[in-house]
Amino acid sequence: MEDAGRFWLKNVRLSDGRAVDIEISDGTFGSIGAAPRDAAAVDGRGWLCLPALIEGHVHLDKTFLGSPWYSFAGGKTVPDRIREEKLVRSRLEVSVEQRAALLVEREIAAGAGYLRTHVDIDADWKLANLEAVMAIRERYRDAIDIEIVAFPQSGILSSPGTEQLLDAAMTSGADLIGGLDPASIDGDPVRHLDIVFGLAERHGKPVDIHLHEGGQLGLFTLALIAERTKALGLSRRVTVSHAYCLADASDQEFGRIGVLLAEADISILSSAPEVRMPPVRKLRQAGVTVFLGSDNVRDAWSPFGNGDMLERAAIAARQQVLVEDDELALAFELVSTAAAEATGRSDYGIAPARAADFLLIDAANLAEAVAAHPPERVTYKRGRKVGQGGSPRG
Repeated sequence: MEDAGRFWLKNVRLSDGRAVDIEISDGTFGSIGAAPRDAAAVDGRGWLCLPALIEGHVHLDKTFLGSPWYSFAGGKTVPDRIREEKLVRSRLEVSVEQRAALLVEREIAAGAGYLRTHVDIDADWKLANLEAVMAIRERYRDAIDIEIVAFPQSGILSSPGTEQLLDAAMTSGADLIGGLDPASIDGDPVRHLDIVFGLAERHGKPVDIHLHEGGQLGLFTLALIAERTKALGLSRRVTVSHAYCLADASDQEFGRIGVLLAEADISILSSAPEVRMPPVRKLRQAGVTVFLGSDNVRDAWSPFGNGDMLERAAIAARQQVLVEDDELALAFELVSTAAAEATGRSDYGIAPARAADFLLIDAANLAEAVAAHPPERVTYKRGRKVGQGGSPRG
């Protein structure tokens, strides 16, 4: 990696169209304007300079990168797929750490400076996946910030001993407590959420719950989550991932649940699925923060994905019919400023005194960066070059 030191990044363009030079000193942004004539400088070649992207939801322990191709079956229930995935993963010859490293390197090359990963914790895996991903977090700590969710993929009540393992995971270094389909997986949403929020309160940590449950069941669970979030004072510290039920809701139901989510300040994470993606515009109008994540990247759940959050923003834009320049800018917010708000990143963005985490991309403007997501990029973390994607021209 390049030494950060003090230098000027010259000849770059910001998302508002301004051509500027940017001072970088000891890993933070300084002045934004024109560089002194005799300043040490790095030529930005007129490329677009954007804040580092945020990967809001991925599973580093699940990816099959580095392993032989797995023929995705699909079309099964969530419990069936959980069982099949566990069987397949138990047979892999490439370690979790090796596979996770390949995905992290792809994320960095694509411009990510921050990543939230869910890691399976259950009576079979115990803390092995957590330990592997914690090693990855340490290995790449100078290139990307990695946040770990202790995730009960097999359920909590339905997997005896998992509650105690989740507790141990939080003590060992996990950053958030996770949950999964409290009604359909564990059959007792109240008890499941009591455990999840009890662990959050005990360890003083945020919550990120997978909620695949649709229709009235999902809306019921969302209301329970909002109730607990408010009761424990966890405003801005709870994320519900997927929340397909929001796409199923009538206008009246959506209005009611939107108020509850906004009052509790719960964020919604989506992977921009082809069907049942939560309505981004309606959620934002209700005052709910929405952000994006890759979710599964070439694993037992999906053969797709590459860790490119600009491509994920483009996918979301197509799903939500965001086509005008200002709408594409909204899609970019889902992997940048909105994601920073949802994940508690207060030191985010291109502004004086903030961390110099950014990417340079060969795009004419922000709309093109999202719509075309060109691969030619250079990633910087705290003022140091840490990754590069594509084949830069010029």
